[in-house]
Amino acid sequence: MATGADVRDILELGGTDNDGPISKKDLINSDKKKSKKATETLTFKRPEGMHREVYALLYSDKKDAPPLLPSDTTQGYRTVKAKLGCKKVRPWKWMPFTNPARKDGAIFHHWRRMAEEGKDYPFARFNKTVQVPVYSEQEYQMHLHDDGWTKGETDHLFDLCKRFDLRFVVIHDRYDYQQYRKRSIEDLKERYYNICGKLTKVRAASGTEPKIYIFDAGHERRRKEQLEKLFNRTPEQVAEEEYLIQELRKIENRKKEREKKAQDLQKLIKAADTTTELRRAEKRVSKKKLPQKRDAEKPAVPETAGIKFPDFKSAGVTLRSQRMKLPSSVGQKKIKAIEQILAEQGVDLNPMPTEEIVQMFNELRSDLVLLYELKQAHSNCEYEQQMLRHRYEALLKAGSGAGCGGLTGGGIAGLEPKEQIIDVVGAPLTPNSRKRRESASSSSSVKKAKKP
Repeated sequence: MATGADVRDILELGGTDNDGPISKKDLINSDKKKSKKATETLTFKRPEGMHREVYALLYSDKKDAPPLLPSDTTQGYRTVKAKLGCKKVRPWKWMPFTNPARKDGAIFHHWRRMAEEGKDYPFARFNKTVQVPVYSEQEYQMHLHDDGWTKGETDHLFDLCKRFDLRFVVIHDRYDYQQYRKRSIEDLKERYYNICGKLTKVRAASGTEPKIYIFDAGHERRRKEQLEKLFNRTPEQVAEEEYLIQELRKIENRKKEREKKAQDLQKLIKAADTTTELRRAEKRVSKKKLPQKRDAEKPAVPETAGIKFPDFKSAGVTLRSQRMKLPSSVGQKKIKAIEQILAEQGVDLNPMPTEEIVQMFNELRSDLVLLYELKQAHSNCEYEQQMLRHRYEALLKAGSGAGCGGLTGGGIAGLEPKEQIIDVVGAPLTPNSRKRRESASSSSSVKKAKKP
């Protein structure tokens, strides 16, 4: 007797946990269960991180496995039909034929269409022959005569050239050495091409220059000798040659490196020359423009008169000590100079920020900055003055005139004894010496300020 599991297997019903008797509900809902199972098997989620195009290449709509070999389902034996026409088949016939390239009159047979009977052999067009020139007795006696060659030997050579299509290796092998003297391949080539060149030159029309092929027999002999020497080398000679080639490559690489270094050095020298020339040109231009500028110049006035402290007008509570902070527009050199002067004078760098102290402290630092700028302007003027004195004295030494000597003596005598000490022999002041002079002048001014 069949059990409930057997009935479910026959009706293709899915098994449940309770394999008891089949009810009416199970039979009615059997189609729904099948559709649910089908949808469950068809649904397959795309893996995360995989693009849609790649997933579409892997699986088709039927979820079949991807093919291992490329296949084309559009064309095949099922779809292709034989294109059979209603015409009759062209008849073929076993017929004889002759090859025009052969001179022995041999007859061969092959299958051929009836319509092509009597036509020439189609492959005869591939028979290419060399046009060997023919000369007459008169031309040979007038232009082609040679003491090393007889007419019979020349005729034999041209006959072989015509028979073997200028294959000079075969011609040299078939040459009649019993009747004629032994010749090399280069001798045969030289005689043939000399005759061809003379005939083309003689037969050419007047006023034209034909192209003549010249065969260099000496070069060909030397080439073959070199090839024989190369072939007959010993292993020791081959190894020595390879060693020499490697050494030659090393020498060439070193030469290239030296040339590159020389080029780089030359570039540096040229760049230095150009920079020096540019500087000289700039100096010349500046020298020419100096007198014009000095006539129009006015007494130098410092651009910044002290320090401009910011005003705190914003709403809210602020510290009074913030008003003593130096603005960012003041440079580090000025800040260091202010601190140095304040330290030498014994002034506290961070005093008690009362209203009066803040105002006076800011005014003091502003005056110190103004003093610093004035000293810089003064040192610049002194530097320019010393430069002018050096130039003036150099002109006097060169012998510009005797009358100018009295003027210089009176001019220098009127100056202070400290300013009369000028190094005439040495070079003019450089920017470094100028900085040292500025620092010395600033320290001396501070010492003077200390004295009551």
